[in-house]
Amino acid sequence: MRTRLLSLIAALALVPAFAGQAQQRDVQIITPGAGAAVQHVDLPLNKSAIINLPTNARDVLVAKPDIVDAVIRTPRQAYLLGRASGDTSVYFLDAAGNQILDLEIRVDRDTSGLRGMLERYVPDAVIGVDAVGEDIVLTGAVPSSLDADRARRIAERWVEEPENVLSLLSVDGVEQVMLKVRVVEMQRSLLKQLGVNWNGAVNFGNLGPNGFANAFGYGTSNGFGVNAGAQGGLAASLASTNYVGALDDTLQSQAEASLQALERAGLVRTLQEPNLTAISGETANFLAGGEFPVPTGRDQEGNIIVEFKQFGVGLNFTPVVMSGGRISLKIATEVSDLTNQGALQLQGGVIRDQQGNVVGTIPGVSIPALSVRRAETTVELPSGGAIVIAGLIGDETRQAIDGLPGAKDIPVLGALFRSDDFLSEQTELVVIATPYLVQPTSPDALSTPIDGLRVADGPEALLLGRLNSVYAAPGADAQGRTWQGPYGHITEPGNTP
Repeated sequence: MRTRLLSLIAALALVPAFAGQAQQRDVQIITPGAGAAVQHVDLPLNKSAIINLPTNARDVLVAKPDIVDAVIRTPRQAYLLGRASGDTSVYFLDAAGNQILDLEIRVDRDTSGLRGMLERYVPDAVIGVDAVGEDIVLTGAVPSSLDADRARRIAERWVEEPENVLSLLSVDGVEQVMLKVRVVEMQRSLLKQLGVNWNGAVNFGNLGPNGFANAFGYGTSNGFGVNAGAQGGLAASLASTNYVGALDDTLQSQAEASLQALERAGLVRTLQEPNLTAISGETANFLAGGEFPVPTGRDQEGNIIVEFKQFGVGLNFTPVVMSGGRISLKIATEVSDLTNQGALQLQGGVIRDQQGNVVGTIPGVSIPALSVRRAETTVELPSGGAIVIAGLIGDETRQAIDGLPGAKDIPVLGALFRSDDFLSEQTELVVIATPYLVQPTSPDALSTPIDGLRVADGPEALLLGRLNSVYAAPGADAQGRTWQGPYGHITEPGNTP
């Protein structure tokens, strides 16, 4: 004991230097009264505490010196230095071996500086900071998820790994965002086809029991290179001339020309109006379309293994609620259609065993391609503000001429020996997105399109030709009334006429 006490007293010269290296303020502990006493002390890491004793101490016992270092300044004053995180006990004894003071010390990371930064950079929040070993726990309430994320990122600067920060912060503000989207696509196509084909036969020479001794035929087949033939339309006989020989009115020769003509204009309108709701920071998805199989391989028996790919009108968005009612919105939308352009054709085959015998067949597979229009962006909007994604315009023109070489190039008359094929396609996609901060409502304030619907009975359907007998809100008086204002799919009860 004497040797330990002398070594502690000899270390007094090191106390000022050690405290200077720590560069921490001292924590004063209240002096206990006479007799043994127990105190619980939270000692910040790399900080010191001054212990003032009521009587002279002879011995100091530290359970874990690697956690807390005790240095005797005078018989009634000692320094405790937090060296590592953890729990330990320190005992002070007098010359008779009686216990003067029992300290239960917990050394944790100092969080006073972190609290100051949180008060400075997140002033509207009430955040508690607790150190648990090497971890930091954040508790309390913040106005928005943006403030919660900001507090967590600040706390990560005080630990070695971001995983050492546990955020238990709750958000007081509205954290649900409803995105109202309108996806409008227009497709316009124009098709023109005009073609002339000739065919005939010429018989000559001596006429025998089996017909003429000599004969030959001719004809043209001018296809449509762009659209692989006429897409229906008008097929008319332009001329037909028969030449009759002198022997028993036998057909001697024949010539015929056919005309194929088609003009088509098409218009496709696609409209989708999905409404999606998601919590701040989470992602919501929407798809109106379908799935088609795509072969990915074959098993040992030659059976095709497929995966299903989605197509149609797709939407996904991720909102983040910010301060002041602003919403950071990451939105991605896509409109896709199946098409034969770029499709993949896989040829079939046979399956042979080790001896070369055919034991099965593999059918061919046709894999369609996708025509895709896609847009993705991140914007910041107020609640009720709208953004328009436009300018996704496509314009494609294709033209082909097929005909008889030489003859198709003759001015004026060349039109009788060729086919013209013209195709023009134009598309435009517009996306309008409007986010709203929303709150739950009562089920009584909501309605569906089938509320008040009653299917017509037998006599009404047979005699009056009705599909439904009543279609109105329960208890509503619609006698002599007409619809005024918005109608259809109503999302806000206040707009109900």
